Amino acid sequence: MLDRRGLRRGTARLVAAAVTAGVLIAGVASAAVGASSLVPVVEGLDGPRGVAVGPAGRVVYAESDGSFSQLITKGRHAGSVTQLGKVPQQFLAPAVDVGGRGQTFVLTVGGEPGTGAATLYRWTPGRGVRPVADIAAYQHTDPDPYNLGEDPPEESNPFGVAALPDGSALVADAAGNDLLRVYPDGRIVTVARLKPRVVKVPEELPDEIDGEPLPPAGTPLPAEAVATSVTVGADGYWYVGELRGFPATPGTSQIWRIAPGSVNAVCDPEAPATGACRRYADGFTSIVDLGAGPDGSIYVVELVKRSWLQWELGLVDPPVGGLFRIPPGGGSPVELAAGELVLPGGVDVGKDGVVYVTAPVFGEGMLARIG
Repeated sequence: MLDRRGLRRGTARLVAAAVTAGVLIAGVASAAVGASSLVPVVEGLDGPRGVAVGPAGRVVYAESDGSFSQLITKGRHAGSVTQLGKVPQQFLAPAVDVGGRGQTFVLTVGGEPGTGAATLYRWTPGRGVRPVADIAAYQHTDPDPYNLGEDPPEESNPFGVAALPDGSALVADAAGNDLLRVYPDGRIVTVARLKPRVVKVPEELPDEIDGEPLPPAGTPLPAEAVATSVTVGADGYWYVGELRGFPATPGTSQIWRIAPGSVNAVCDPEAPATGACRRYADGFTSIVDLGAGPDGSIYVVELVKRSWLQWELGLVDPPVGGLFRIPPGGGSPVELAAGELVLPGGVDVGKDGVVYVTAPVFGEGMLARIG
């Protein structure tokens, strides 16, 4: 996705534009006037993003200072919050997921080597936080063959993580445009690569950006996938969501369904119904997270419904995002908490079907459930 350098070509990272916490919270408040379906659970969080529901209703979430905490939702300690640990701070909060044996995976986004960025960590009650694998080091040996941007094909920005039953973890890399599998001993294999897609320049964009002229609206351009998110469905398949690179055309973000155990699969928009990676859904905009419901539903978070680029260019205020539920087996998505989420960052679902979401990813935010 994009970072503070404001990449305009969508090759890697989520833009961290200078937006004040007051503006973001005001946007949430104004959207939520009336019958809100968002129920705040923990408020006053600093740029929350990752969220994962573990056994017995324990909810783990992460904040922009690199800390990750656990909320107890059931039993006599319901409502209590405990900070579990902390990883090196980056430009966004880490992603998290809860695995078996009490372990929690914590994934930092891209940054300078040797700083703890682009690293998968594992937390366990007895041993605390320990690094598992340097994702950036692996991507340096496994460059993106479909790289379109000005940044090197070896660049890494790991953005989404999902735990697997065997103790390994899936990592979606938004710079490498691929899905990786990290084993408990730190070994990494490439599960799938997401190819670029030809999209049309949207009408909403200006004639030029930073003094560089843009092609006219409707001009076809190749745009990178920008793999931001991964979840394991109730069917055992691995689902990956895309942000969509420059020009971030709305309605062009896809969700791919990958056969478990795959290695070096290709997710190809020109052949979306063949091979181990097949298109599961289409028509989304700027996907930043996925969650899987126990009934087979897939939940989708859109950072900004009009696209990250239009927000970065100041064309969207407030930057309202979206949360959607795709019914089991596919079908038309249903929006949840419509108009209530500003820059949402994460979603997960408990075994009881309760949906949790974090927002906004910059400034003061909250962990909320869908009421």
